[in-house]
Amino acid sequence: MMWNRHFDTMYGWSDWSWFGPFHFVMPLLFWGLIIAAIIFVIRQTFWSDVSPPGHRRAGLEVLEQRYARGEINREEYLQKKADITG
Repeated sequence: MMWNRHFDTMYGWSDWSWFGPFHFVMPLLFWGLIIAAIIFVIRQTFWSDVSPPGHRRAGLEVLEQRYARGEINREEYLQKKADITG
């Protein structure tokens, strides 16, 4: 039929549109980038390997208080201090 042939060539159905045979890759790339960005933000927010400086100071203060009260000995104090400060 002539109408079907005109429709195919007019709207690009015969050559898979202007993306060619890889027209499905663009949505996959788009959604892949969106998902990767979300994962990156979540990892930076919640699973950061480096603790903020305030947490280190608070940990050292608690450690010093325990050492001052005699709850831990000098060796344990120095070991824990080295663990906290890295």
